[in-house]
Amino acid sequence: MDRIIIFDTSLRDGEQAPGFSMNTQEKLEMARQLARLNVDVIEAGFPISSDEDFEAVREVAKQVGTLEGAPIICGLSRVGLADIDRAWEAVKYARRSRIHTFVATSDIHLKYKLRKSRAEVLKAAVDAVKHARAYCEDVEFSPEDASRTDFDYMCEVLEAVIDAGARTINIPDTVGYAIPEEWFNRIMKIREHVKNSGKAVLSVHCHNDLGQAVANSLAAIRAGARQIECTINGIGERAGNASLEEIVMALKTRKDFFEIDTQVRTEEIFKSSRLLSSITGVHVQPNKAIVGENAFAHEAGIHQDGVLKEKLTYEIMKPEDIGRAANKLVMGKHSGRAALAARLRELGFDLDEGELGKAFKRFKDLADKKKEIFDDDLISIVKDEIAQVPETYTLDYLHMISGTGIIPSATVRLKKDTEVFQDSGVGDGPVDAVLNAIDAITGLKGRLQDYQLRAVTSGKDAIGEVSVRVDFDGTVVPGKGSSTDVIEASARAYVNALNRLVHPAGGQKVKEIGP
Repeated sequence: MDRIIIFDTSLRDGEQAPGFSMNTQEKLEMARQLARLNVDVIEAGFPISSDEDFEAVREVAKQVGTLEGAPIICGLSRVGLADIDRAWEAVKYARRSRIHTFVATSDIHLKYKLRKSRAEVLKAAVDAVKHARAYCEDVEFSPEDASRTDFDYMCEVLEAVIDAGARTINIPDTVGYAIPEEWFNRIMKIREHVKNSGKAVLSVHCHNDLGQAVANSLAAIRAGARQIECTINGIGERAGNASLEEIVMALKTRKDFFEIDTQVRTEEIFKSSRLLSSITGVHVQPNKAIVGENAFAHEAGIHQDGVLKEKLTYEIMKPEDIGRAANKLVMGKHSGRAALAARLRELGFDLDEGELGKAFKRFKDLADKKKEIFDDDLISIVKDEIAQVPETYTLDYLHMISGTGIIPSATVRLKKDTEVFQDSGVGDGPVDAVLNAIDAITGLKGRLQDYQLRAVTSGKDAIGEVSVRVDFDGTVVPGKGSSTDVIEASARAYVNALNRLVHPAGGQKVKEIGP
């Protein structure tokens, strides 16, 4: 093969990380963007892990997987036959479906987790692949914890599952234990020792516990791997997965070295990164490669002088290559609905009339407060206003009093259907007072586990975007809200978390851990 297959697992492995949980609507939105990014495979979830995840994978298969030129839609399963049945029920609607089945093969996992012999696990792997092949031709198999698995035994398992019908064999560095040179040698040896390896695509799935995920993935490519499993922004279990944008841009920028490329539309990378951050409420660090705020920034005088004379002096990529450009004024107070809708489509949002109406009202309110409205402002207000879960509660009114020597107090009014509820609260600070007032209205007591505030754009009139994680009697839910008033943004984020709690799709999902 003359290119690398990009297998995106942001919606499965990435979503399993604490704080990154996505509901069905959010997975659909992200899957549509991944399709625009032109990844080869979308691993949409782990269907047997919960009814909601099953529904999410099924809807991705139905709504994204049926589009012209859509990526392969993949569902993860353990080697249990019921897992495989459930995965197929979810992905079967797509034009191209894949079942990805896995089982741990390291002696550590066999002894302490599975409590099974090597022979038992080998048989289970073969039976699982055969069962999956009865549903579809595209079957992938992973020996979990491959980097710590006895090499000869792993080769025995791989050879057997290829004979059973696996068309992709994925080698996971599940705990991020491998070092690039060692990983290169292991992938080379697999190609040499697994006699039928030429009948399957060789893949790797690298975790970042030692900060080596991207380096290990690139080493595997040099050793002959032709599928890379990765995630947007490198999200995933513990320290995360190999970062899609770093791998893709390394191959593109250093094509002279790797002599191989992907079919990813790199101009969609930045948009994909920002959309994921907006959905999850978790933003990348400023110095993150490719998509961080400082990735194309130059402050040192020597660097600035060089870039002004010739960008190639300090920039090995162009911002335009990943779809990134300097923020600029795109909309104003006199802009109409059609202009807003067109700009939002460019940013990846295709809203129906009801959603556009809500977004337009919020946009007009913002235009009265801000002289300059940037793309990031638009993304923030749309993500805040277009609820990802039904709005059981909406913020109708907020008034608070605070200052030096004054006990902060707040009055809040919420709407629920056609009813209006109002109450007051006091607290250690203005945000605490507002949240206590909301608790008094709903009768639910939440405890903030995490609170993050960031300015979406620059300037004193910048939108403040608040992300929270709230513990409601043992159920942890995320929430997001934005406003030019940070107290209002905090209230919106808390109400968003409440809506996730009271809606059946809300709350943190507990899932099995995959490869």
